[in-house]
Amino acid sequence: MTESTGFPYTLTRELNVAVGELWSAWTDAERYGRWASAEEVSMDVRPGGRWSSVMVIPGGARIPTSGTYVEVETHKRLVMGMDVPGRDEPVLMTLEFDGDDGRARVTLSQVFENAQERDQAEQGSGMLLDGLEAHLTGA
Repeated sequence: MTESTGFPYTLTRELNVAVGELWSAWTDAERYGRWASAEEVSMDVRPGGRWSSVMVIPGGARIPTSGTYVEVETHKRLVMGMDVPGRDEPVLMTLEFDGDDGRARVTLSQVFENAQERDQAEQGSGMLLDGLEAHLTGA
């Protein structure tokens, strides 16, 4: 799996939670389903492990998603490959975690082959992080 050079984006959120809490929100299937508006969530969080879910987007549309975990460094880094129909290689999503004293940060980044794909993914990732923030802060 290779990351293409082209059209990147990076989003960062800082939250008043411990980094372990932030990590758990991304790696515990039940918790992930609650904040990510996902159903049928399955996670085998280890390099080479598979993940899948059905995302339920506003309006009720259901979008199946799946992929593998490429890198897993507990409480620090999670690289996920997403299977995309018509592509030979998965699209990679990198999550970097850090924090101390009850304050944690997650940085999500991806690279796409064109601006349209990047813009769509960035919008979706922003909504995903909004859900994460609301879940962890009780907003």
